[in-house]
Amino acid sequence: MTELQLYNTFTRSKERFSALERRQVRMYSCGPTVYGHAHLGNMRPYVFADLLRRTLLWCGYQVKHVINITDVGHLTDDADAGEDKMELAARNLDLSAWEIAEKWTQVFKDDLVKLHVLAPEIWCKATDHIEEQIDMIRTLEDKGFTYKTRDAVYFDTTRDPQYGTLARLNLDAQQTQERIEASSHKRSPADFALWKLSPGEVAKRQMEWESPWGVGFPGWHIECSAMSSKYLGVPFDIHTGGVDHIPVHHTNEIAQSENAFGVRPWVRFWMHNGWMMFDTAKMSKSAGGVVTLDDVEEMGIEPEAFRYFLLSAHYRQQISYSQDAIEGAQASLRRLRRHAADVRDSEESAGAEQVELYRGRFRDALADDLNSPQALAVAWEAVRSRELGGREKWALLVEFDRVLALGLEAAGLDVLDVDEDVKRLIEERERARAERDWARADEIRDRLLEMDIVLEDKPGGTRWRRA
Repeated sequence: MTELQLYNTFTRSKERFSALERRQVRMYSCGPTVYGHAHLGNMRPYVFADLLRRTLLWCGYQVKHVINITDVGHLTDDADAGEDKMELAARNLDLSAWEIAEKWTQVFKDDLVKLHVLAPEIWCKATDHIEEQIDMIRTLEDKGFTYKTRDAVYFDTTRDPQYGTLARLNLDAQQTQERIEASSHKRSPADFALWKLSPGEVAKRQMEWESPWGVGFPGWHIECSAMSSKYLGVPFDIHTGGVDHIPVHHTNEIAQSENAFGVRPWVRFWMHNGWMMFDTAKMSKSAGGVVTLDDVEEMGIEPEAFRYFLLSAHYRQQISYSQDAIEGAQASLRRLRRHAADVRDSEESAGAEQVELYRGRFRDALADDLNSPQALAVAWEAVRSRELGGREKWALLVEFDRVLALGLEAAGLDVLDVDEDVKRLIEERERARAERDWARADEIRDRLLEMDIVLEDKPGGTRWRRA
């Protein structure tokens, strides 16, 4: 069997994957900050993590997956400045921070269901683990890695000679200075907050707790270290997230965790998905102009089409969202489902000896750092094969869909919709032919051919068949 090779951001190379505990994989994914509706760029890390998890399951591993919910501590600026995003959203919407968190956590989970993302074994909220975070900060304090100022308890990065290895940071570089220069209380620009102290105003924050250093709230980074280690132990196998987490969040997680727990590496594999671009800019709430899954559905696009769109690019590649791209993904998904529907109840059997060949090629694609575009290509080759019978094609599609999760096993439910689309286009082409608009008629024929629909003009009218 092909060995699973995964790209480790820490080493900048593909490495053979093996679990720390035989067939049990322990995996953590940074969860959302639940202050608003997650946009499509926010959703990419979870489709990527789901592809990874399903691949591990397909390879015979058991997977213990943990995702956190950030409901406190994520400031509007990575430089430990600005307001807590939860408190800001609560004030803007005249709701409590707790109500904001509950509302958007449920919306986020609903979106994952629509995208066929498997629920983790453990959801954990930052506000439910304040004690664990305080305990970890006290451990760092006892080891001499912290100092207190009037605004926070900070991690002293100068005490860790390995700080910044993940991101290949040059602490003297301008980019590092820029991202943390806003806080004037730090000894070193790269130092980061472990516990933020409340300013002591008349109007108190909604979310704050007593601590050995004063009333306040945890920093964004400490929550992931405390919760992942509580549920997965130390060390664990895989930590996932977006590429934007590399220079700050994950770098700081590593520093505080490895020094608190006294273990290197704290995580065996660090894996990150690439940016999603929108109008030539990274898709983010702060940049504006973002698109949510609800927006996609309102355009008549299925959520599974967005998953197909993501799988059509390698998870580490930058991917650009556009109306044409998402509509193309929907058309491709519908064609693939139509092929599946055609063979769902087939009694035709042929090419049984070829089944393992296709299965092996699919496995090889996944084993090569989750090469989902190649895995999709193998699925398409299987359904179009002249060597395989319908029964063999259906069996392969069902098996492949355990990883792709595109709803192929339910194929047939949307066949009538596809048929109606085809009929509508044929009728439009007939009108164009009647009006002697040959260019438009040819354009429609080409479009149908892209849908794997072949037209046959007969004396009694136009007939169609699937290629």
